[in-house]
Amino acid sequence: MQAESPLSQRVGYLRAFLRGLVALLMGLIAGAALNMGILYAGMWLLPPPEGVDLNKVETINENIHKYSLLDMSVPFLAHALGTLLGAFVGASIALTPHSRRRVALLIGFLFLIGGIEAVGMIPNAPLWFDILDLTVAYIPMAIIGWRLAVRK
Repeated sequence: MQAESPLSQRVGYLRAFLRGLVALLMGLIAGAALNMGILYAGMWLLPPPEGVDLNKVETINENIHKYSLLDMSVPFLAHALGTLLGAFVGASIALTPHSRRRVALLIGFLFLIGGIEAVGMIPNAPLWFDILDLTVAYIPMAIIGWRLAVRK
């Protein structure tokens, strides 16, 4: 059996790298789209409490105490399901087993950074919500998305 030439090896690495970048981008787009879709559907189904202008973070922060558990479940589901779908799509597109895991976890990490930003923008949110969101909605969902993609 003949060994692979160095050039074909480099082409293979480049192909896997480019496919990983496409996987990352497509996963981020899919996850962000689902996240926003759930948030918009939630706003339509559950109008915000009195005094909240969803275009102004200050009004959300000032009136966060008026949000019910059902209201709070919408952003959590948006974050969790968006991350899950993004990781699944990214891991499904990536070429190698190693890049599938890497892409899924990177998507989870990038969404986690967004979650940390959201916590900073709404500091009056209940602590239990922040803890639940940051510990469950991102990295664990990315791992589940990766596992589902590997099984398919």
